[in-house]
Amino acid sequence: MSQRETYMVQIAGIVRHLPLFEVAPGVRIAIFNMLGDTNVVKAAAAALAERLKNTDAQVLVTAEAKSIPLIYEMSALMGMPYIVLRKSYKSYMGSALEAETISITTGKPQRLYLDEKDQALITGKRVILIDDVVSTGSTLEGMEIICDQAQAKVSRVAAVFTEGDSDWSHIVALGNLPVFND
Repeated sequence: MSQRETYMVQIAGIVRHLPLFEVAPGVRIAIFNMLGDTNVVKAAAAALAERLKNTDAQVLVTAEAKSIPLIYEMSALMGMPYIVLRKSYKSYMGSALEAETISITTGKPQRLYLDEKDQALITGKRVILIDDVVSTGSTLEGMEIICDQAQAKVSRVAAVFTEGDSDWSHIVALGNLPVFND
């Protein structure tokens, strides 16, 4: 078996080697997956919480799934509740709000759902949107649409990484991942 090429990053002082995967012909990205990496989750959450500490907000919001441990840890550090927008609808979610996104990793449309019970937690509130990696902005756009539907105001947007050379200056991030064009 051949060794997969990697890209080295530092996340709040912790070094990781992210595997490179082709997502389109001749286009590779470094895949950041913090699931199961407690040290990275805790360090990234602490660094982001510190950068967001003066943000006027009441609730943290993320999309399922890789950023769930991050938002959980940030919630504990910041003393704020958190909400996870789901990627599939379950009947117990009631009259859920929904928005469509396109994932860079799947290349297919996905839906985000805000559970009926969670709507009351963000209606009329100021929120911080949290993601693991912002690549195209599609997931963020979906999260913003749902927040708008719920009459919540987005105070800030934060991520462990942004990706590519788009203008991500409005996002609080710990780093930027390049897109590799072969």
